[in-house]
This record gives sequence, structure tokens and C-alpha cells, in this order.
Amino acid sequence: MSHLIAPSILSADFANLGRDVEMINHSDADWFHVDIMDGVFVPNISFGFPVVSAIKKLAKKPLDVHLMIVQPERYIKDFKNAGADILTVHYEACTHLHRTIQQIKEEGMKAGVSLNPHTPVMLLKDIIPYLDLVLIMSVNPGFGGQKFITHSLTKLGETAQLIAESGSQAIVEIDGGVSLSNADDIIKAGAKVLVTGNAVFSTPDPEATIKEFKDRG
Repeated sequence: MSHLIAPSILSADFANLGRDVEMINHSDADWFHVDIMDGVFVPNISFGFPVVSAIKKLAKKPLDVHLMIVQPERYIKDFKNAGADILTVHYEACTHLHRTIQQIKEEGMKAGVSLNPHTPVMLLKDIIPYLDLVLIMSVNPGFGGQKFITHSLTKLGETAQLIAESGSQAIVEIDGGVSLSNADDIIKAGAKVLVTGNAVFSTPDPEATIKEFKDRG
């Protein structure tokens, strides 16, 4: 498959959120990436169910919802009801990860697991057959605009190898510090979904920038 682009709503202009959602609808982007932060698992707070529901009403592409929260299993049905199509939880936040993944799938969503920069890929060995997506964090989660951690390229390769060896159908996503200057290396290393935040929304023409990302690789 060619790579997918998932602009991060966290970097959008919240005073003009409807405008930015429509821009993504009309762009070459494939998904909306929606970060949910609770101020506990990460040192920041984003938005909750009402904003996700509002985006869903306007979005014409899948909602890729990334939960950076503790005890995500408490809210799986709520995020389904709010409009999530893909729901990703953190390995570090789940005591019973297999059960959480099964709950996500039972609600009819695709299930993903995210790894923080310090978390080894091999810890996914026993859960990888059940996943639709693995999200590699290439910055420490919580804030946009951080510098890309170059070791993430190695982790992308390790994840792709683990998927191939296990026969899993999961795809690899990357989030954090993704830019036009490193996109080619990221795609070459094995990423199939690129989450783009400031690299899109801080440019004069975000839609054209999305097209540039889509044309890479």
C-alpha cells in the first residue's frame, strides 16, 4: 500500500476548526488524527467527547483517535459513540492489553497500540497478531512541535519486521516531528501512516503541504 497521511487536529486552529476540518476533507489526506490527553498519562490536556463528536459530524474521512490517557478501557464505548473509527491505546497505560484490544474490536473499531520512545518494540510480540495498527511515538507524547527522535527510524524497521514475522496484518504509524525533510526516510524505514501536525498547519497552504507529504516516498 502507498503511505497514508493523517493530519493532527491538535495543531489545527480551534477558532476555525470547521474550516480546518473541511480543508482536510478536500485535501489528499487519508485520516483525521485526533489526540486525546488527560493531564495524567501526559503533561497536557486536549479535548473530550464533544469535540470528537463535532469533528465526526463534518469529517468525510476516518477518525484515527489516539488515547494518551490512563485506564483507556473505561472509555472505549464512549469513543465509539463519539465517532472513532480507529482507536489506539498506549502499551504503557494498559494493565490488561489483550482484553482492551478485544474490547475495541468488539465495538467495531480498528485497534492500535502506541509505544513511547523508551518502550522496546519486542514487547508487542504476544499482542501483534491481534492489532490493526502500531503507532510509534517519535517524540515524547504530550506536546506538538517537538524534534524528531532519530532512533525512531530503527524502531520503525523493527516493527515492520515483527509484523512480517508474525503474519500480522497491522500497519505502522508514526507520530511526532514528522516533516517534509524526514518523510522519505520515515517511509523507507517502514511507516505506512504519517501523522503530521505543525508541519502542515503552520504552512501558508496546508492543503498543498499535505499533497507534498502524499507525493513523498
